[in-house]
Formats: sequence, C-alpha cells, structure tokens
Amino acid sequence: MSSPQIPTPQAAPTWQTAPGAPAYTSPIPIVRTHLGHAIASEWTKLRSVRSTLWTLGVFVLLVVGIGLMTGALVAANASPESLQQASALPYGLFGVLLGSVCVMTLGVLTTASEYGTGMIRTTTVACPTRARVLTAKAVVLFTVVFTVTLVSTAFVSFALTGILSDAAEPSGGEWLKATVGISLYMALLGLFSMLIGSIIRHSAGAITIMIGLVLAPLVIALFMVTESLQKVREFLFDYSIPTQLGVFYTASIGESGPSGWDPLWIALGATAAAFAGAWALLEKRDV
Repeated sequence: MSSPQIPTPQAAPTWQTAPGAPAYTSPIPIVRTHLGHAIASEWTKLRSVRSTLWTLGVFVLLVVGIGLMTGALVAANASPESLQQASALPYGLFGVLLGSVCVMTLGVLTTASEYGTGMIRTTTVACPTRARVLTAKAVVLFTVVFTVTLVSTAFVSFALTGILSDAAEPSGGEWLKATVGISLYMALLGLFSMLIGSIIRHSAGAITIMIGLVLAPLVIALFMVTESLQKVREFLFDYSIPTQLGVFYTASIGESGPSGWDPLWIALGATAAAFAGAWALLEKRDV
C-alpha cells in the first residue's frame, strides 16, 4: 500500500501584498457603465459596416436624384398656369417613397444581421442589460435616419422651389411637414423595421415582411372590386404607408383617411407596440 501524500505548503503568489504593505490599486479606472457607453458602441458598429454606407448612399441618391429629375420634367412640360395651383414640394414624394425601402433595409440589418453573424452574443456579454442594448440601437438608428432624411429632403425642397419658380409659395406648415415631418416618419419607419428584425431574427424574412407592409395593402385593394368590400378597400388605401407618406406633402389624400400629422401618431403607436414586443422577446429568448 502506498503511503498517503502529505500536501506541502504552496508559496504565496508573487502578486499578493506582503503584511503591512499598502494595498495594490489598479491604474485602470473602474467606470460604472451606462446608456451612453452602449450608444457609443452601437454608433461604432453602425458606421463601421458597409451596409450602412450603401443603404444610406442609395437612399440619398434616390431622394435627391428622383426629386430633382421629377422637378426638371415638370418644369419642361407643365405650363405656368398649371403650376400656380399648388406648391412644388409634393414632387419630392417620389424619391422619398422609393428611398423608404433603403431605410427599412438598414433598420432590419441593424439587429437581424447580428443574429446571423453571432455578433449578438458578444454584444450581450459586453452589455448584459438587453433592454439597454435595444434602446441604444434605437437611439442611434433614429438619429442617423432622421438626420440624413432631413438634409436630403430639405435640399430637394429648396431645389424644387427654385426649379419650379412659377409654383405657389409653400406655407410655413408645408415646409415643416415636407422636411421635419417626413424625416420623423422615416426615422420611425426605420426604427419599426429594426424592431421587426429583432423579433424575426432573420434579415431576409424581416425585409420581406417590411416590403409586404408597404406594397400588400395597395395590391390587395386593387382586387377588391365588389361593393361589399368598398369600405375595406378604402381603409387599405387610406392607411397604407405610401398614402401616409403623401399626407406630409398635401393636406390629405382621401376624404376619410389620415390628414395633417396623423401619420406620425400612427407610426409612433405602431413603433411603441413593436418595441414592447421586441423587448419582451429579447428578455425571454436566448441569443
């Protein structure tokens, strides 16, 4: 039989402080993390990926290019008498409508792409508070989309008033809706897309859903030709996203649909509901 091994005392690690010596203090400051750190992290991620540059670049190209092209075509073919009936600002709608696809794509990729690459695991390890991560993403995306849309639409609006000099002079309320109003709506649309991406966790699936929300109501309404479906058809047309975008350039599109700033409140309510759902699922599901 082998004799039991008697453990020998181990030498104290060299990093331990000797008795009576002052305690070791790390030169690295310990900072309590907060939402600002998460926002800085999300801003770094958003501006360092190529998808942000491509989507926002194409968005600006569509808004500015199609807006100026539309204004030039109208100026070359319309008579001065017909232009005096309305302002030139509504001609900027066509570029914004096509550019909304870029905003929705960017919003989805902000969250869904991290699940595809596995980056979300690193994100949650660095910031275990998932609600803070989702809030930081929302703040960064909303600010970026609002700023880019505001600059683009303001440039197009000023350019259209110069190109179509015979058109009616826009009022202050029309200027506000065609620049700040449409920018807030587009930022909420991008934020809603981001939340759908967080819920679906699949880039292609979430983008498809968002494009369907834009196109499906109008397409479905085209096939509702019976009298019994007339009210449903009017509802789908009046509250579709293209129609709500058009409200920011005119007083209203239909007699029963949203008018004024109503589309903004609708988008705000839908985004708040989507945020609550995304937050609840993010807390319950594994990453």
